[in-house]
Amino acid sequence: MTKKKIRIVQFGVGPIGASVVRLMRQKSAIEITGAIDSDPAKAGRDLGEVVGAADAPWGIRVSAEAAPVLAGQVDVITHCTSSYLKDVMSQLLACLEAGCCVVSTCEELAYPFRKHPELSARLDAAAKEEGVALVGVGVNPGFVLDKLVLTLSAVAQRIDSVRAVRIVDASKRRLPLQKKIGAGMTPQEFRERVAAGVIKHHGLPESVAMVADALGFAVDQISETIEPVIADDLVKTEFLEVEAGQVAGVHQIARGMIAGAEKIFMELKMYVGAKDPADTVTLTGEPNITLTIPGGTHGDIATAAVAVNAIPEILAAPAGLRTSRDLPLSYFAPNATP
Repeated sequence: MTKKKIRIVQFGVGPIGASVVRLMRQKSAIEITGAIDSDPAKAGRDLGEVVGAADAPWGIRVSAEAAPVLAGQVDVITHCTSSYLKDVMSQLLACLEAGCCVVSTCEELAYPFRKHPELSARLDAAAKEEGVALVGVGVNPGFVLDKLVLTLSAVAQRIDSVRAVRIVDASKRRLPLQKKIGAGMTPQEFRERVAAGVIKHHGLPESVAMVADALGFAVDQISETIEPVIADDLVKTEFLEVEAGQVAGVHQIARGMIAGAEKIFMELKMYVGAKDPADTVTLTGEPNITLTIPGGTHGDIATAAVAVNAIPEILAAPAGLRTSRDLPLSYFAPNATP
């Protein structure tokens, strides 16, 4: 006897949310029952049309209000609205209080225990009270610089240090990301925006913390630096142009230290026109292990994929706040049964 389909509501229909929706439509085990987005340009419209689906309309209306949608029969919320945990707490709590599991692409939710201990405890308690689970997922944080590192560590007898480097050509990514990394700004504008907390890619300290805790590194300091990558030549993308001397993107480094000694080094270079993009993870120990993904992991494609692939796992997870470290993530086949 076939079980009922997994009933899912999409919360946030921006570029990533739309990609998640299109991928979920390919899974026979999933039924999308609703969508939530406060953008007046989307609210009230058919979800299939909003996400640009060839087979639209779907007969699913995007709602500006969450409450009416969450009042229905829903198993999982796929949540894609903001990078900042404080900004999405009310959304996440509303989903949990409706008795729904949550898969979110909020970067700070990927491993929030050090930066937001009180918010983490509140989410964990709310989820356990309802008997559901939630998780923050993505490609970075959530996979390349943490889940992948820990997967490789399974074949190590001893690990002395971790080094992970991600070089991303942002010219092939969506416009909001190109803006988020400061492409096209002057160096002065970039530094002012960094000081204001506007320009950065979120998640490196979260990845350092996840790896440190999983490997038993008693890290006493996690630091992060953010510098601009300056374009040497004119770079044109589908959305903008970057002149030589302007900012092409970000160069971020996060370090996990123990008594002043570096145990974890994580570097992200995300800029338009990046040469030789790749993801490289190196574990020094017994044995030494290095893995390189030539070309790197495409952030937008991979983020949507990991969010959808996490759906069966979050339904099976123990109640509470979970992380990608906890879940046995793998491919969710289109013909998989619920």
